[in-house]
Amino acid sequence: MPCLNARDVCQRLRDAALGVYPLQPGASHSGAGQVQVDIEGWQLLLDFDGRHLHHCQSCRSAEGDVWQLDTRQRFGTDPVSLLSTWELAQIEKLLKEAV
Repeated sequence: MPCLNARDVCQRLRDAALGVYPLQPGASHSGAGQVQVDIEGWQLLLDFDGRHLHHCQSCRSAEGDVWQLDTRQRFGTDPVSLLSTWELAQIEKLLKEAV
């Protein structure tokens, strides 16, 4: 199965922050603090506590490509850590409105 990288997922989050694509709540919540969202066919599982976005757990593109958080790797492998402060604030605002 083809893989995505953190930059691919980050770009989709950036597009949502800029309003290029809408961020919509997903079909289900996967657990405490985890929110599933849809950005133009991409399914993202985010760790969001209601106020702050901590990281992205996983992502599946509309084409079926997959990205999974690997906590063993170093800084820069989580798409959320690649967002600017403004982009992160926009995503958190959108998540608060969606959830």
